Amino acid sequence: TATTGRPHCAYFVAMLKIAHFLSAGCVVKILLADIHGFLDNLKAPIELVKYRAEYYKFVIISLLRAVHVPIDRLEFVLGSSYQLSQQYTMDLFRLSSVVTEHDAKKAGAEVVKQVENPTLSGLIYPLMQALDEEHLGVDAQFGGVDQRKIFTLAAEQLPKIGYKERAHLMNSMVPGLAGGKMSASDPDSKIDILDTPEVVRKKLRKAHAAPKEVEGNGIISFVEYVLLPVSQLRDGGHGRFVVERTGGEGEDLIYQTIEALKEDYRADRLTPQMLKTGVTTALLALLEPIQAEYQGSKEWQDVQQKAYPAPETKKKEKRIKDKGSKHPGVAPKSVEAQPDGHVDGIHKNKVNLSSGAEAAMENLDIHNSGS
Repeated sequence: TATTGRPHCAYFVAMLKIAHFLSAGCVVKILLADIHGFLDNLKAPIELVKYRAEYYKFVIISLLRAVHVPIDRLEFVLGSSYQLSQQYTMDLFRLSSVVTEHDAKKAGAEVVKQVENPTLSGLIYPLMQALDEEHLGVDAQFGGVDQRKIFTLAAEQLPKIGYKERAHLMNSMVPGLAGGKMSASDPDSKIDILDTPEVVRKKLRKAHAAPKEVEGNGIISFVEYVLLPVSQLRDGGHGRFVVERTGGEGEDLIYQTIEALKEDYRADRLTPQMLKTGVTTALLALLEPIQAEYQGSKEWQDVQQKAYPAPETKKKEKRIKDKGSKHPGVAPKSVEAQPDGHVDGIHKNKVNLSSGAEAAMENLDIHNSGS
């Protein structure tokens, strides 16, 4: 994972898949891609990438603990620990000699931030991610479906420089709160892992959830890909998502499958407000142990402050107001009267009628008549 913006709740999707890998006996290596974060249009300033990698490690471990997953077969690798080596650099040169500019740009289109005048770093990014498979010594690479073009690049191009093709596994992407992709660099699209309960409630109240519409509904997707699977891991059986109802509203709604929830939502038996209330309750319960761990860890708090320092507030420069003259009708300050009576300045033509009596008479169209 590229260590850029603060990790958000959609990270639970990937963590749950990693939990399944660990439960199946796999050894999982998580790449804290600090150099990738810097290459992606400077999303992570070079002086902050070290601290952001440490912050991501704290968050990922806490997320896995929150869903009761053992982490003894989990390994963290910092990208810069091997990506600056002579062998890796030479492999990057070799790979760049067989990958076209078009293919590199296409591979990173859904991952690297797209700007009008992109830098060369955005082309290096997907090549490095492909090479990481070889240098990490893994059998498969796992990521979101937005990585699929980079995975295709790796599968097609690594054999050209003598390295084997790996398997590629992908998880679904949870839509953002306002629709579209939930992004770490867009605070309005996501719920941060450390957002306070008040902020979580406010964001979910404002989240887009059209009545009876299931497709593109980020709230329903969060239930499908996070809340139900988390409940399943914790309970060791079928997952459960509960929508509590108070006084006169009827019995609580209990869903064990996402299909049943979607059916009720389409029929408007489950309204957007009811859905948001249920998700808020379940999400706050999920975040509670993570935030408690953060509050109890001075080291984590220190890293967070170094990784994401508060932006400097620029003091507004005091502008001296031009109060003008106390005497109305005098020339503006853009002109200045001289001792001989004429004026200078950028607006002198507006006030300078003449340079003498003869010119003044001429301007007034006064002529001497013959006697």
